[in-house]
Amino acid sequence: MIAVLTLMMSAFIPAPAWKGDDILGNWYTDQSKALVNIYKNKSDIYFGRITWQKNPNEPDGSPKLDKENPDQKLRKNPILGLLILKGFKYEGDRWTDGTIYDPDNGKTYKCTITMENRNTLFVRGYVGISAIGRTTTWNRKTN
Repeated sequence: MIAVLTLMMSAFIPAPAWKGDDILGNWYTDQSKALVNIYKNKSDIYFGRITWQKNPNEPDGSPKLDKENPDQKLRKNPILGLLILKGFKYEGDRWTDGTIYDPDNGKTYKCTITMENRNTLFVRGYVGISAIGRTTTWNRKTN
C-alpha cells in the first residue's frame, strides 16, 4: 500500500525543467559589464571565461589587469579572458559546487547557479553558507 501511494505521489512531482547543458553559451553579467562564455569539459564540469568587457581598457589605453588578485604573480593578467567560474556540477535543477571569482575585489566565493528561464540565470556567490551571499542576474546573449 505504501509503495503504491509513493508511486502515485511521485507522478505529481515535476521533473526539472532544465538539462545541464542549457547553461552553455554567452551570458551578460549584471549591468552588462562583461560577457562570460560558459562551457563544460569532458567530465561534465562547467566553467566560465570573460570574453568581452564593456570597458576593457584603462584610461591610458592599456588593458585592465587582475590587479586585486591575492596572488601577485597573477596581477599582470588581463581581465579579458579570465576564468571566473570554476568547477560547477549540474544537480537536478541547479549548478553547484563551483566558485566564482570577482576581479573587482580579488575574492573567490562559493557559488550556485539557477536558471529562471532559458535566457536568465541567477548567480549566487557566498561565503560559508548560501544564506549569507549576493545574487546577481545574468542574461543570455541572444544575437
